[in-house]
Amino acid sequence: MPFTTVRVRCVAVASLATVATLLAPHARPDDAALAPGLYYSHDQARPRPPVIAPASDATLPQPPPGDAIVLFDGKNLDAWKRERSSLGIEGPADDTPTWQIENGEIVVEPKTNWILTRQSFPSCQVHIEWATPSVIKHRGQARGNSGVFLSGFNEIQILDSFENDTEADSQAAALYGRKPPRVNASRKPGEWQSFDIIAELATFDSKGRMERPARLTILHNGVVVHHAVESRNNARKMTLALQDHHVPVRFRNIWVRPLGDEPTDAVQPPEQTPTVTTPPPAPTPPPEKTP
Repeated sequence: MPFTTVRVRCVAVASLATVATLLAPHARPDDAALAPGLYYSHDQARPRPPVIAPASDATLPQPPPGDAIVLFDGKNLDAWKRERSSLGIEGPADDTPTWQIENGEIVVEPKTNWILTRQSFPSCQVHIEWATPSVIKHRGQARGNSGVFLSGFNEIQILDSFENDTEADSQAAALYGRKPPRVNASRKPGEWQSFDIIAELATFDSKGRMERPARLTILHNGVVVHHAVESRNNARKMTLALQDHHVPVRFRNIWVRPLGDEPTDAVQPPEQTPTVTTPPPAPTPPPEKTP
């Protein structure tokens, strides 16, 4: 057999081994020795968050406050544009979203790319309601997968995590690949769920030096699952994007509230030394007369 043929076949075998490694990214290295409590990204050995029963979805939809910027109210996608580069899929020349609106709900049109807001925001409160398909066809990461992206922050995972085992840092409300939620507060497939996100961008002094890092607080179905998680995010503004993961996830009632500047603390008056009033001395009684 010619040497060149042998060489080509060896390279092919090596390439197949590389592909096999890439197709199993969640495997834990055999020779790894991590300190207790530390895990690799997507580590199957990481304990799953405890499951709790959230309140019913009767509390939804949650009307937007009076000062909210409404991004979707069931009528149109005027506040959104199509992200053409996310999947490399060819489509319309303009940036008009191709996702559908059915019964006042956005429905992901699979394999048509993500959508993101035309407007960018400062630190803000974000409210999103979403539902995975009611008919279960798959398991793991293929079951009701989508995601919420705020510029510079980790993906906030959307997934059907009701009785659906997957890696702890890949389930619903996880900071994808980084941090699991504190609890699994998922509702059943097809039921409406909510994210309430407090996204605080980093603050900087007059010379551009960071004073406080960016951080995220997230409530899933009204339950705190992440609190003030710091992020290496230097963005000064952020957009909101919804992921097309080839699953017809539904969205509704999406709004944002810019947080504005944090009010300053009240100034406490200086402590005052109480004035002590000394009563005047009692008058001296006159001497008694001698009879």
